[in-house]
Amino acid sequence: MVKILSIQVLAVEPHNPGVPAVAVAAASDLSSFSFYQRSSIAEFMNFFSRTVAERTSGGQRQSIQENNYTAHVFSRSSDNLAGVIVTDLDYPVRVAFSLLNKILDEFTTQVQRGVWEQKARESRAAGKQYLCDFPQLNDYVIKYQDPKQADTIMKVQQELDETKIILHKTIESVLERGEKLDSLVDKSAALSASSKTFYKTAKKQNSCCIVM
Repeated sequence: MVKILSIQVLAVEPHNPGVPAVAVAAASDLSSFSFYQRSSIAEFMNFFSRTVAERTSGGQRQSIQENNYTAHVFSRSSDNLAGVIVTDLDYPVRVAFSLLNKILDEFTTQVQRGVWEQKARESRAAGKQYLCDFPQLNDYVIKYQDPKQADTIMKVQQELDETKIILHKTIESVLERGEKLDSLVDKSAALSASSKTFYKTAKKQNSCCIVM
C-alpha cells in the first residue's frame, strides 16, 4: 500500500553547514501507527527530514531509502528551501518530486521570504518549531496518498523525466565520513529520552517506523 507519512518545507543553509535545517511548514499522517507510538515517530520524522535536508546540496534531488521507507528530498539553490516527503517504498519517485516542486512553488508564492526566514531564526534560537501558516500542506498529505491524483502535475512537469535523481539505499550513505546515525541520535537535543529509547529498542527488533 502506497503511503505518505510526512511532508516538510525546511529552511536550509547549504553553504553554511553549521546552521541546522529547520521546518517552516510541516504536515503528517501517522494514523497507521498506534497512539502510544505517534509522538516518538513524529520526533523521528522531524529528525530524519532535517538530517537528509542538511546533507542535500542546493539544486540536488535525491531519494534515501532506509528500511521500509524513503525520504525524497529536493533542495532549491535559488532560495535556501528544501522539501522532504517521507513515503513507503512503493510510492512513485516521479510523483513525489513533482509534488515537491508544486509545494515549494506554492509556498514561496503564498509565504513571503521574510516571514519564513524569521520563523527559521526563531526556531533555531528556541530549539523548537515555529511554523508558517500554510494549511494546504495538510490537504496534500491527504489528497496525494493516492499517487493517481498527481497525474495533472506530472503532465506539466515533464522536465523531471530528464532530471537525474540520486538514489541512496541507506541514510548512512549520505552522512559524512565517520558519522553514524546512532551517534547523531544520541547527540540530538530535539529527541526526547523516550524517543531515543524507542529508537534503540526498535532498531534491535528491526521494526522501527522510519530510520532503522
